[in-house]
Amino acid sequence: MALTTLDPNTALLVVDLQKGLVGSPFNHPVADVVARARALIDAFRGHALPVVLINVAGGAPGRTEQPRRHGGAFPEGFTDFIPELGHQPDDIVVTKRTWGAFAGTDLEARLKTAGVTQVVVIGVATATGVEATARQAYEHGFNVTLATDAMTDTRPEAHDYSIKNVFPRLGETGTSQEIIDLLQTRSA
Repeated sequence: MALTTLDPNTALLVVDLQKGLVGSPFNHPVADVVARARALIDAFRGHALPVVLINVAGGAPGRTEQPRRHGGAFPEGFTDFIPELGHQPDDIVVTKRTWGAFAGTDLEARLKTAGVTQVVVIGVATATGVEATARQAYEHGFNVTLATDAMTDTRPEAHDYSIKNVFPRLGETGTSQEIIDLLQTRSA
């Protein structure tokens, strides 16, 4: 499905662009993802739309077959947002302990209190934090848009699967520039 519209009160959800994760071996250059994220952040701030910066500081408590990446302890600075995001005092900050940003947080209530009806989701990793957050947003009744060039994953096959098979079922997909262009035409 092509990108068609942005609701008047759309929020940008920036998932896990934090110091402890951006050095991972992603399948797309993370510098490009960060540059597109910053362009979207600037566009949303320029239109006085909410920007939500999300970091991860833990994991769900259940058993898994694969060992946890950090064994529950994170190095100092792991959860800090990368400086390129230009964190502002009026940004909404959410710290999650699961893949998705809605589970166990007050994100849904904060967005609905602000009158948000649509979210644009970007960040890392495509098939975990981004997909889980997009799924939860969809389940909570938000219109969902995914900027597919402002996300990446460490697993190319997982990234491609999410973009081709999952995201079109959760909302609309497009490029960062297409989203920025939609923001511009709304205010023209």
